[in-house]
Amino acid sequence: MSTELSQNSAGNRVRTIADYQFGKGAGAAIFPDECTFKLSTTKRIRYVMLDGVRIATVRAHDGRFTLSIEGAERLWRYLPAPAYRVTVAEEVAEYIMKGKNAMAKHVTAADPAIMAGEEVLVVTGDDKLIGTGNALLSGDEMMAFNYGGAVQVRSGRLI
Repeated sequence: MSTELSQNSAGNRVRTIADYQFGKGAGAAIFPDECTFKLSTTKRIRYVMLDGVRIATVRAHDGRFTLSIEGAERLWRYLPAPAYRVTVAEEVAEYIMKGKNAMAKHVTAADPAIMAGEEVLVVTGDDKLIGTGNALLSGDEMMAFNYGGAVQVRSGRLI
C-alpha cells in the first residue's frame, strides 16, 4: 500500500467517482490537482492524500468514498445546505465532535435525498460542520424515528 500514483488518470478517476457519489462538480471541489494516491496491494486506489493528509478512502466493496474530516470540510464548503447534511441538536454537538454516533432523536433536520449507507455531513443548526459518517437511516427515516442510530460518525471536528 505504499505505492504512490501520478495525478492524471487517478485524479480523473477519483473526481468521476465523487461526481457520481455527491453530484456534478464535487470531484473538482474535493480533489484538487495536488492530490496524491496510495494504492492497495491489488494496485487499486485506496487512499487519496492532500499535503500528506488523508482526505478520502475508496471502499473496496463498492468503490465509493469515505471521507476524513478534511475531505468532509471540502465537500461541506462546496455543497449548499441541506445537501448531504444531517442537522443535530446543539446539546449533542459536543459528543458528535468527539466521534460519538448521532441518534435519531437528536436529528432536527436531514436532507430527504439521503439514503441509508451514504456518506453524510453532520452539522449544527447554524450549519457548522461537526462530523462525518455513514447514514444508518434515510433522511426521511431520521426525521420520523425518535429512537436508534441515525449516523455512525467516523470522525468529529472540534469547532
